[in-house]
Amino acid sequence: MKSVKRHVFSERIMKKLTLILLLASSCPNVFSQHNAGQEVSKYDQHKVFSPLFYSDRGNEYRSASGMPGPKYWQNRADYKIDVSLDTIKHRIEGTTFITYTNNSPDKITFLWLQLDQNVFRADSRHASTNTKKSRSFTVVEFTHGDEIKSVNIIKGGRKEKADWLETDTRLQIKLSDTLRAAGDRIQIEIVYAFDIPLTVGDNRMGRAESKNGWIYDIAQWYPRMEVYDDISGWNVIPYTGDAEFYLEYGDFDYTIKAPADMIIAGSGELMNPAEVLTTKAISRLNAAKKSDKTVFIKDSLELLQAGSYPKKSSLSWHFTCKNTRDISWAASKAFLWDAARINLPSGKKALAQSVYPLEGVGANAWERSTEYVKNVVELYSAKWFEYSYPVATSVGGKVDGMEYPGIIFCDYTNKAGELWEVINHEFGHNWFPMIVGSNERKFPWMDEGLNTFINPINTQVFNKGEYYQAQDAQLLTRYFLKQMPESIMTTQNVVQGPYSDWTAYYKPALGLTILREQVLGRERFDFAFRTYIQRWAFKHPTPWDFFHTMDNAGGEDLSWFWNEWFFTTWYLDQAVKEIKYIDGDPSNGALITIENLEGLALPVTMVIKEENGKTDTVRLPAEIWQRGADWTISYKSISKIEFVTIDPGHDLPDINPNNNTLSGMSIPVDNKR
Repeated sequence: MKSVKRHVFSERIMKKLTLILLLASSCPNVFSQHNAGQEVSKYDQHKVFSPLFYSDRGNEYRSASGMPGPKYWQNRADYKIDVSLDTIKHRIEGTTFITYTNNSPDKITFLWLQLDQNVFRADSRHASTNTKKSRSFTVVEFTHGDEIKSVNIIKGGRKEKADWLETDTRLQIKLSDTLRAAGDRIQIEIVYAFDIPLTVGDNRMGRAESKNGWIYDIAQWYPRMEVYDDISGWNVIPYTGDAEFYLEYGDFDYTIKAPADMIIAGSGELMNPAEVLTTKAISRLNAAKKSDKTVFIKDSLELLQAGSYPKKSSLSWHFTCKNTRDISWAASKAFLWDAARINLPSGKKALAQSVYPLEGVGANAWERSTEYVKNVVELYSAKWFEYSYPVATSVGGKVDGMEYPGIIFCDYTNKAGELWEVINHEFGHNWFPMIVGSNERKFPWMDEGLNTFINPINTQVFNKGEYYQAQDAQLLTRYFLKQMPESIMTTQNVVQGPYSDWTAYYKPALGLTILREQVLGRERFDFAFRTYIQRWAFKHPTPWDFFHTMDNAGGEDLSWFWNEWFFTTWYLDQAVKEIKYIDGDPSNGALITIENLEGLALPVTMVIKEENGKTDTVRLPAEIWQRGADWTISYKSISKIEFVTIDPGHDLPDINPNNNTLSGMSIPVDNKR
């Protein structure tokens, strides 16, 4: 979401960062607060390279190597949902039927479910804790939340009223019969309703009016099982709007009854096209499934024509989505609809499609949405892990960027690079956390950070880098300088104000880029990263599973990096301290001393240029800083050194570039020799 999520660099942000860089270069003391007493280093190698970072040992559930253990388990939730959409009352009513399987080694005597619509109630914890200084999940009008009409338990063919209690965004069911370990099942039937709130761009779902009708972006729309895992048991952190989700995997079968003039797009596959589409629309849809070019299913000329939909008062759209953690959908009579084929590495095909209102039409706007979706999915599938859903849908509404399995919600006013960025980012979430099912409530960086890391890799390839802009880590760091006091390993709801952009998105993404480009190299990093995805696809990894996998598959003990980068708020300030010529003669070589003035230890890249025009690049590993805050290299110069520059490519988050360059031209030379 744009006000919550900046995704990757937009042209607007890059211009702002460029202005900051220009100002910084004209004001040498801009970082004086970090430079005071610079001669005294704050660096302590004992804190960085501690042997005690990994305190826990592997067990039968999670291996010390980062892979699931031989007895790894997770519970399962399968859903059958039937609802109706009332476009007069803006209301959803229906039934959720859940089959819950206890694969844990524990007996379960009570269940916990999520009632996320309760976040829109006036008496919600969100309403009590949200302030102007909070990250802006916005409620413009309160609703009654989830209106639970009945809760029943079905076990052994017997149906009985459940003993249940609703608390804010959670519902507890106390079981009369214990749910036994290792495979026992129970079925839950919940009859419910809720009023669809008005959409504000950052509140993930809702309704918004276009000139040809209401657009409904529907998410968090059914009672969902909380996760029961081997780490915390029941994960019952309440939903207050900012922190996202942690969900069990299962199969979904759902039906939405709505007025016949609406187009509905949902997670998974439409099972009854013959019942809800015209013959012409079905023919076009079949053509799109065979086409690498975008094909219109419903175009602007047919938008309000009665003949563009079956002649009934209402239709029931039936979808299924397999092995997924969630489902969402969108509906509107204002939707145009186009689609194209997705070609997956295995040879399988999927469908890229977009639905959007007339306001989004434009050759450099939503008419390219399906092109973007197709390329995003194909590129991520080829690089990391194959896309797992039959359809990939981009919805143009007023939700300003939100992700769900197989479907994303975007703002229909987005154009050009901004539209590419939001589609690239939101569909990147189909890998993190839809395929790799991390706990977003506790560790937002495991989906936002990893996703933000892979986004520019896609952008650099798409259409020969049409929207690609190289990252300047020094500039990025200075832009977020005042936002660094929060560490990455901070629970989402605790992160203050705009700091979340740094802790959840940019810092973890930058850290992974540094590991890929400066520490492991692309080949080792990419193998380790793919290994992590393959190991934890459709499972529930922890940060330690990620760290251990990257160490083991990458062939490097990175505990020092995870420690400093994810758990601290330390800065980086590498400097060229001194240049000396051996015996006073540049032709004998030079001794170049660099120093580490702040807390972080990272590799060093130096460019050395001599007076005779010779230029060399010297790369040093982070392990030089195990010896202390200073390091001296012997460089075989043959003439005076014109300059030594650290981090010439601006790849590291150095807070003070003013000390990154030093000249050796003014050093006295012993002319008597």
